[in-house]
Amino acid sequence: MSYQVIVVGVGSMGAATCWRLARKGINVLGLEQGALPNPLASFAGATRAIRLSYTEHPDYVPLLRGAYRLWDELGEEAGDQFLVRTGAVYLGRKEGYMVGGALRAAVEHRLEHELLTSQELGERWPQFQVDEADVGLFEKEAGYVLSERAVGAMVQRALLAGAKLKGHVAVTDWRTEGDGVVVKTDQGDVRADRVVFTAGAWSGKVLEELKVPLKVTRQVLGWTWPQCPMDFTAEKFPVWVADAGDGAVHYGFPLTPDGSGGVGLKSARHFPALEVNPDRVVREALEGDEDEVRNGLRRFVPSGDGPLLSLRICLYTNTPDGHFVVDHHPECSHAVIACGFSGHGFKFAPVMGEALADLAVEGKTDWPIDFLGLSRFADA
Repeated sequence: MSYQVIVVGVGSMGAATCWRLARKGINVLGLEQGALPNPLASFAGATRAIRLSYTEHPDYVPLLRGAYRLWDELGEEAGDQFLVRTGAVYLGRKEGYMVGGALRAAVEHRLEHELLTSQELGERWPQFQVDEADVGLFEKEAGYVLSERAVGAMVQRALLAGAKLKGHVAVTDWRTEGDGVVVKTDQGDVRADRVVFTAGAWSGKVLEELKVPLKVTRQVLGWTWPQCPMDFTAEKFPVWVADAGDGAVHYGFPLTPDGSGGVGLKSARHFPALEVNPDRVVREALEGDEDEVRNGLRRFVPSGDGPLLSLRICLYTNTPDGHFVVDHHPECSHAVIACGFSGHGFKFAPVMGEALADLAVEGKTDWPIDFLGLSRFADA
C-alpha cells in the first residue's frame, strides 16, 4: 500500500505531525520503533516547561504564540487540559544568559513581564535562595505542559482522524524512487509521496548524510518530597529556571497534588550533561545522578531538597548552535526533516506538527521557520 506521507518517529514532533496531517485528510502512516506512545522518548517525565519570554532567541516567540493556541486546541478536542499556566520566574544576573535573553525577548515582542530584585523575589517566594546581585524575571503566561498525556492525546487524535500508526517498527533505510520515496523497515518496504523524519535522538543515524553533528545527552530528572509540600503548589510556587553560572542551568516545577506532574517536586539540570549513544544509554540511576538534581535545589530551592522519591532519564538531541533543524532534505525535495530540538523543543510540538504538515503537503509553510533551516550550517 502507498501513502501520501510517512512520518518516521512518532514521539512529540511525529505525533503532532500525524495529528495535523490526519486533520487535513491526508493518508498518513506513522512509524515508531518503540511503543506508542514510547515511554523512553524525550517527552518522558510528566511535564515540560512552556514560556514566551524566550531566552534562546526572540525569533521563537511567534512560534510559541501558535503553540499556546494549539495546545489549548488539543485540550478542547480531547476534553482535557494539557497546558497549565502557573507563571515562571527566570533567576540569575540581569545581564546573564537566562534573564538577559528572556528580557530581550520580552522587550522585543512587548510581552508582559516583571523584573524583580533579589529582595522582591524573597518577599514573593521565600522558597527561593538567590545571591543579592541576582534578579528575577517573572512571566505570568508561562507554565508547563503535561507532556506524556499530551503526546498520548495527539496519538489518539491522529488515529481517530484516520492516521495509520504502527509501533515497534524499526526504519533501517530510505531512498527516493520515481516521484516519491521508499522507506525500508524491519517489516518490509513502504512507499509514499513524501516522508517526514522526526526521529528524535536517532536522527543522526537516520540522516547521517546531512553531516550536521547532533550530540545526544543523558538528562536526569528527579522528584523529591519537600519539607512543607503545600508551599510548593502552583498557587504558591512557579515554574523556575536558574542560571548557576559557568554554563550550568537548573529548573523545576510546582508540586502537583493530583500527581499529574509526577509524585513530588520535580527538578533537573538543563545543562551541561553527559553525551551518550541513544542505543546504549543507561536508563537506571548512576552514581552522581542524585547529586545532579540536588545541587540545583541546594543552590536555589533549599527547602525543596527533601527525601528523593524517583529519578528518570530522558534524552536531548543537540545541534551545534542549540537551535532546531526544520527544513527540506537538501538532496530530496520529497523529504522533510525536523531534529536537534536541543532540550527546549517539546513546547513547540503542535506548531512544529502544523509546519511540518505544511512542508510535506504544500512544500512551504507560513510559519516563520527560515531561521531554523540547514543553510546556516553551510554558511558557517
